[in-house]
Amino acid sequence: MPSADINPIIPGFSPDPSIVQIDGTFFLVTSTFHLFPGLPIYASKDLISWKHIGNAFNRQEQLSLAMSGTTIWPRDDSPGGTGDCMLATGGLYAPTIRHKDGVTYIVCTNILQPLFDVKENFVISTTDIWSNKWSDPIYFSFDGIDPSILFDDDDRAYIQGSAAPGPMTKINLFEVDLKTGKKLTEEKTIWEGTGGIYPEGPHLCKKDGWYYVMISEGGTHENHMITVARSKELWGPYDAYENNPILTARGTDEYIRYTGHCDMFQDQEGKWWGVCLGVRKEKSTGSYIMGRETFLTTGKWDEGEWPSLNQVKSNPVLRDGSAFLRPEGTPRLSAEPLVEYLYIRDAILKDHKFSDDSKSITLTASKGDLSQWTDPVTFVGKRQRELDGQSSVSMDIISAPADSNLKAGLAYYKDEHRFVKMFYDYSTSSVVIEIYNKAKDISRTSKVNMLLNEKDVIHFCVEYTETKLLFSYRSGADKQGAWASLSSVDALDMTGPDFVGPVIGVFATSQIPDVQVPFNHLEVN
Repeated sequence: MPSADINPIIPGFSPDPSIVQIDGTFFLVTSTFHLFPGLPIYASKDLISWKHIGNAFNRQEQLSLAMSGTTIWPRDDSPGGTGDCMLATGGLYAPTIRHKDGVTYIVCTNILQPLFDVKENFVISTTDIWSNKWSDPIYFSFDGIDPSILFDDDDRAYIQGSAAPGPMTKINLFEVDLKTGKKLTEEKTIWEGTGGIYPEGPHLCKKDGWYYVMISEGGTHENHMITVARSKELWGPYDAYENNPILTARGTDEYIRYTGHCDMFQDQEGKWWGVCLGVRKEKSTGSYIMGRETFLTTGKWDEGEWPSLNQVKSNPVLRDGSAFLRPEGTPRLSAEPLVEYLYIRDAILKDHKFSDDSKSITLTASKGDLSQWTDPVTFVGKRQRELDGQSSVSMDIISAPADSNLKAGLAYYKDEHRFVKMFYDYSTSSVVIEIYNKAKDISRTSKVNMLLNEKDVIHFCVEYTETKLLFSYRSGADKQGAWASLSSVDALDMTGPDFVGPVIGVFATSQIPDVQVPFNHLEVN
């Protein structure tokens, strides 16, 4: 059942938010890493109801995600460590959105894996953010990630970003021509943070005669925090706030944790807010099945003073102490048709054909499977948006060639190392579930024999809560029949320190080309 809480304002896979107000409407963008289309744009008038209006990276010719593989880092067995492996996915990292003189800009980094030392930094722009028409990238030279833009009083544009190498990155600044990507100054380090690992996600602004730089430190998980420094001069030196960090959930038992990567802004009445990433961490098990989501919190930034942010709660606390609540019946998130669908890396889009009414999808099976990243995979799905909910689909059984080894069905997907597949295996005439997490050495398969014939229908369903996933199936045209449980999966099996979140959709693989599989009524919530 949908939550009545304000937070998260963008539920599901939505890390690294950045926000701008244009003509009374707020526009927010988040990271997407290895998925296409990338950099979703959400719009809201009131910070409560949001609409997914498009994606800034929506044409494959804009750039390639072919090198956005996922690297499994060594297990953290240090004193006080989690004992888990972190998974670092390449692709589109931490965008920043800004607006100037009728043009909306997004700066971002495309990380190429497994090298990770190749970082394509770029700016894209539009003169009509509602149109879903964004420019091709203009690249600029920067050996780092998380670029942001400051437009100074003289209208010059400055890029600030997290300069390599890690883990003790530095915040560097340089002037740039946004039309050409040409650097107009040398880079200068303006701040190194307060000592936490990975100083990143910088946002520089000018207020009351001061330049303020706000960053994230401590890594994007348990020790995540927001710190700030300021200077009277753009190029520094920058002095750290003595009461840093201004936002963190480390060392607490807060339900909303890992808070960081914040963008502060004012509403139409001049009140201060922050949007940040965080996770909803279930206290009894430690699972955070939705991954990093976008949260809203209140703040304060009086004239000449340092900024402050309130602890992130399910409902933000206003300055008078009252809670910012969602009016009854107010929707959280809606979307324009088709903009929510996601593909993996440089997918072959013509192999995913939607009907005119978007109620059915015909997949042309790929040879490449979900367990690898070098070849295209036939998969399309949506972000899981509800913490407690379900997703389902119906699949028509076809007459498959005997040597096709066709497998098709429903997938719960994070990356090539972590997924659950429930499918009909044509070669063995069985319903199969595969549960795979290479980072946790999990690989389980079970199946139920079921001979189905051409024109039969099979239905797949996954139900989810904070602590488990339940995969079920049923056959026949009757949509009201009883579900047969195939497997229950502990949420911890798909939880771990990573960058991405769950996407639920349909897939098809075959060892021979041009095998087409029809799906109907894919519903993801």
